[in-house]
Amino acid sequence: MSNDDALLSRTQRLLGDETVSRIQQAKVIIFGVGGVGSWCAESLVRTGIQHLTIVDSDKVSATNVNRQLMATTETIGSVKVDALKERLLLINPEAEINALPTIYSEETAESFHLEDYDYIIDAIDSLTAKAQLILHATRIVAEKKQVGNGKQQTFFFSSMGAALKLDATRIQVAEFWKVQGCPLARALRNKFKKNRTMPSAKFQCVFSDELLENKGTGIPGDSSPEAFHKVAFNGSLAHITAIFGFQLAGLVIGSLSKK
Repeated sequence: MSNDDALLSRTQRLLGDETVSRIQQAKVIIFGVGGVGSWCAESLVRTGIQHLTIVDSDKVSATNVNRQLMATTETIGSVKVDALKERLLLINPEAEINALPTIYSEETAESFHLEDYDYIIDAIDSLTAKAQLILHATRIVAEKKQVGNGKQQTFFFSSMGAALKLDATRIQVAEFWKVQGCPLARALRNKFKKNRTMPSAKFQCVFSDELLENKGTGIPGDSSPEAFHKVAFNGSLAHITAIFGFQLAGLVIGSLSKK
C-alpha cells in the first residue's frame, strides 16, 4: 500500500469508496479559523477534503496558543490562514488549500462566490459579520434548492458561542431557531427580528447551553476587543473549541456520507 492510499485507508474502511470520492470532490469554505474553525479545517483535511478555502484576516497572537490549532510560540505574528495552510499541507500535500487573509463583510461578501461551494461553514466571532454571512449563505442555499436537482446543492453550518464553557457533554447540534441557552444565538435572532431580515433557509448550529463567568482579568497591554471586531474577549478552552470544530466537520462528513 502506498502512502497516498494509506492516508485515507481508515476513512475508506468506514465510509466506503463512493463516499470518499464525494469527500475528495467537495468544495468547502470556512469563515474564521480561530479556536473553532482551525480544528474544523484539520478534521476535514484528515478525513479527505481536498478543496478547502479558509478565510480570516487576523494574525496569531500569544493569547491564541491555549486553543487554536496552528497557534504556537513559533507562529506568533504569522497570518492565521497562512500558518494553518502550512499545517494542513503537512497532513495532505496534495490538498488544494486557498488561504484568504480577508475580513468577511458586506463590502467583501460577493468576492467569495459562495455559490461555487458545496459547504459553507461559519466560525466567525463578530456579531455583525456573522449575521451578514448567515443571511448571505442561507440565500445561496435557498436559491439552489429552488433550481432543483439540475444544480449541486449548497449546505451551511454555523458555530454559536464557544467561549465561557467547560463541560463538553453539553455541546449540541440544533436548528438555529431551536438553539437554547446561547447568548450569541439570542443576539442574532434579536438582530434579525429588529432589522426584519430573516435567514432564507434553516441551518444546523453547534452550541452549548452552558454559560460561565470570567473569573480573571485580561493581561496588561492586551489589544482591545474592538480591534478584532468583537464585543468582548471571554475565556475559552481548547477542549471546548476543538469539539465545536469537530462537530462542524462531522456535519459536513455526515452530509456527504448520506448522499
